[in-house]
Amino acid sequence: MKRPVTCDRYHRQTLLEGFGPERQQRLARSHAVVVGLGAVGCPAADLLARAGVGHLTLIDRDLVEFTNLQRQSLFVEADAADALPKAAVAEARLGEANGDIEIISRVADVSQQNIERMLFEGEAGRPDIVVDGSDNFETRYLLNDLAVKHGLPLIYAGAIAWRAMVMPVLPGGACLQSVFGQPPLQRGDTCDTVGVHAPAAAIAGSRAASLALRLLAGFKDEPVLFTFDTATGRATTVPLADARNDECRCCGERRFDFLDGTTRSQSEKLCGTEAVQVNAAGPVDIDLGALAARLSRFGVFQATRFHVRGELSDEHEGIGVTVFADGRAIVRGTSDPVVARGIYARYIGG
Repeated sequence: MKRPVTCDRYHRQTLLEGFGPERQQRLARSHAVVVGLGAVGCPAADLLARAGVGHLTLIDRDLVEFTNLQRQSLFVEADAADALPKAAVAEARLGEANGDIEIISRVADVSQQNIERMLFEGEAGRPDIVVDGSDNFETRYLLNDLAVKHGLPLIYAGAIAWRAMVMPVLPGGACLQSVFGQPPLQRGDTCDTVGVHAPAAAIAGSRAASLALRLLAGFKDEPVLFTFDTATGRATTVPLADARNDECRCCGERRFDFLDGTTRSQSEKLCGTEAVQVNAAGPVDIDLGALAARLSRFGVFQATRFHVRGELSDEHEGIGVTVFADGRAIVRGTSDPVVARGIYARYIGG
């Protein structure tokens, strides 16, 4: 739809006290990355796009499922029925909301091997800020290492059960390890064990977007750890100005264990699903059409420009497999990593 030439989509934003056209121009020149397009990442990405952040990179490894629709506001039933990649759907949907900005999607699982290349070697160049909407400690602490190492502002945001939590990691300030310590060895509570209240996730995503927009526009706010309990309506803020710990391995000693690690789990159970992700042992570039033809001997499979997806019908009947061009696979119908790795080795390759 063609807009009237007199239309200024950002008029109500530039009317804000202290904002104005100059800060709007700063947003237009900015590059923001959202990692994870789930319940928190969806509202964050939506608000950044509509506010006019000029370059937006969206990264997510997952496909849309029906259980996502209760809280992940960028997706609809047709996306789940077709099992489309979240990042690609978000790019298309946000492009319809704001055609004035550049949006790039990456259907990928961030890791030590690819995160620096993915964020710093893209067409949009080095990002000005990263919003963490991921759902696991490994990715959160990987992004934390990246932010501290490169002096890159990071907004951590999460929601679980009835609670939302948001915290900025700013150059020279406290990082996640300073505030929370090392991540727990066990995964702990997740959305598939204790659930998640959609408004709590929306609050976390909105707060993260607000912090990102104010930073990108040039506002200097005192950093705080923000938590909100939607069950009680109670909000708390903890000042972070003096929270940096000189003995922190990350921001104090500058030892980036998660970013510099050379090993990672070959498989992991995905949050909220009976599915296991299996990673390729090394860099690969799969011919999706050829793989679909080969897998069709064992079930019904179809190749798209994003992946090969289908269901096995031999002795593994009831198991679904989705394979991406980088060799990553999601094995559905099991929560056992050993079973998933065996299926990967047999049908896709070691």
